[in-house]
Order: sequence, then C-alpha cells, then structure tokens
Amino acid sequence: MYPIDPARTAFVMMDLQHATLAPIPDAPGLLERISRIRHAADTATIEIVHIRVAFTPQQRTAISPRNKIFAPLRDTGLLADDSPEAQFHANAAPMPHEQVFTKNRVGAFNTTALDNYLRGRNIDTLLLAGVHTSGAVLSTVRDAADRDFRVIVLQDCCADPDAAVHEMLMNRVFPPQADVIDVQTALAATSG
Repeated sequence: MYPIDPARTAFVMMDLQHATLAPIPDAPGLLERISRIRHAADTATIEIVHIRVAFTPQQRTAISPRNKIFAPLRDTGLLADDSPEAQFHANAAPMPHEQVFTKNRVGAFNTTALDNYLRGRNIDTLLLAGVHTSGAVLSTVRDAADRDFRVIVLQDCCADPDAAVHEMLMNRVFPPQADVIDVQTALAATSG
C-alpha cells in the first residue's frame, strides 16, 4: 500500500444510522474506531463524506415490488427521511464542514451526486467505513472500483450482522479491487 495524499482523499462513512447499526453486535466499538480515523482524517484535512439511506414519501411509493431489499419498506415508516431510525447515530453525526449525501439504494454512488462531488474536488482515493459489509460497503467498493477510484476499505471500521460474511468479503472478495487495511494502518498512513 502506498501513502495517502490527503488532498486527493475522501473518508466516506456509510449508513451509520440507528436502523442500520441496530443489528451490529459491537456497534459501540465500531463507532469508536470510526471516530478515531475520522479525527485523524479531519486533522489531515481529508474530505469527510457521510452517506445515509432514507426515503421521502414519493421515493417510498416508487420502490419496485421486485426490489427484494427495499420493497418491504414500501408500507412501513422504517427509514422515512425524517424518522428517528434514519438519523445518524450521535457518535457519527456530521459536522458542519462535512458533506452529506442521502441515497435510496444500496451503494453510495447510486441516486447521489457523490461522483460529481469527488471529481470536482480532484479526489481519486476513498477510505471506506460503515455498515453493512454485505450491502453498502460491497456495492460501493464495486462501483468505486469501476469508476477508477483507488479504494481502501477499513476492515475494522466496517461491520455486518453476519461475521462470517464480513470476513469472507474482506479476505476474498474485496482484495482484487481494493486495499483492505485496519484502522492502525490507516492512522499511520494519514499522519504523514
């Protein structure tokens, strides 16, 4: 792994919301590790980006019944844009200088202006953290790699309700498209 250029890097935190963190066994530990790298990224003047999943009433009614992930949300209030469970966890809430994108699909790029935002700032490297490894993280890794971003997945800053799936993705699926590192390695790389 080569050094991280803060001017060309974004730290992307995905789906750190009450509803998506609820099934994570060690959510407090995850949030603590993310907080450490977030502080280091902010100190190094790395762009910090938050991604959240939420639906307006119009978006909810437009969900296709064929969409196995989101169709069950059509008739519930879960992840309604203004609902408590769709809000960021207090330990991951955006600061005023940090950018927020709201999506209504799994990956961070789909249904957002994230790509334009990053390219407009000449960012070509992404540090990824968040939940679920088998959902938002997987979709974003694949999409970012296809868009020719340098992708760095912070393995201990991501989590999934299924630990075996998390490990398989980190060890077998992500490495051909991304560098997979831990928070300590990332802290060393961002400190210059």
